[in-house]
Amino acid sequence: MKRFLPSLPLSLAVFALWLLLVANFSLGHLVLAALLAIVLPMLTGVLEPERAQFGRATRIVRLAGTVAADIVLSNIEVARLIIGPQRVLRPAFIWVPLDLTNLHGITALASIITLTPGTVSAELAADRRHLLVHCFDLDDAASTIAHIKSRYEAPLKEIFP
Repeated sequence: MKRFLPSLPLSLAVFALWLLLVANFSLGHLVLAALLAIVLPMLTGVLEPERAQFGRATRIVRLAGTVAADIVLSNIEVARLIIGPQRVLRPAFIWVPLDLTNLHGITALASIITLTPGTVSAELAADRRHLLVHCFDLDDAASTIAHIKSRYEAPLKEIFP
């Protein structure tokens, strides 16, 4: 089984993303999505330095809900800052110390931060111990770091041990 599906999460992602991209659930596209889900992970397996391994995969659903809610709230906050009364924005870069060591977990964290309006992951330190994040309007660096660590990094540590 590992020979044809070296990374089940990657295969599932390729399958789902293909169907979302073509927005067509015909039999031909389902077969093509399945073929891509098998072939692409096998071809890219040599490029991947670490295999994705899941710990508490059930935590993914709760984290996805948290991220979705935060994206909606952040969109509202950024729109309020842009459209609302003129005031001075305080853009800033902060280094977020990482407890995550799993490369896939760090990648997921950087992606979540970038998906959330008002923040962008800018750089990962060479030692993988800090992530540079740009904030659109930073009020308190310590609370922003604590927010990122508690809402995103802690669940990701459970998902990617």
